Amino acid sequence: MNCEKEPVNAVFEGTSAGFEPSNHVVGSHADPPAAETAAGAAMDAVLLEQALRERRELIRLCLYALDRARSAGVAERLEEGLASVGVAASRPDGQPFDPTHHEAGGVVTAPQPELAGTVAETEVVGFADRGTALRPPVVIVYSKAADR
Repeated sequence: MNCEKEPVNAVFEGTSAGFEPSNHVVGSHADPPAAETAAGAAMDAVLLEQALRERRELIRLCLYALDRARSAGVAERLEEGLASVGVAASRPDGQPFDPTHHEAGGVVTAPQPELAGTVAETEVVGFADRGTALRPPVVIVYSKAADR
């Protein structure tokens, strides 16, 4: 038995060993086969949908906790945390009442007639996730004395 070692290149040169030289570098990301690319894209889509679903659930749970927070500090921290991920609070006090964006929780007589139709106070804070409404703010609306 011959125990002499041959150079690696000599073993795989040409087709004598059944191998063709390849330009593919092991571990490289250059030009993966189309099937791998499609499978990767499908997996990315599944993971993205899962992450978005979990994000929505975490936001829902944070809003639930925020509504029940007994400490102003805890409520403030929850609201700051939500804001840091793109969930903005809506307190439209002093703005014109807009039934497409606000829910009227009641009315109160305006101290000046020009305030009629304006949001007097926010009863329940509204929230939007990057511009998409999660829940409208529930507000008290100023009305004229005769409107009540």
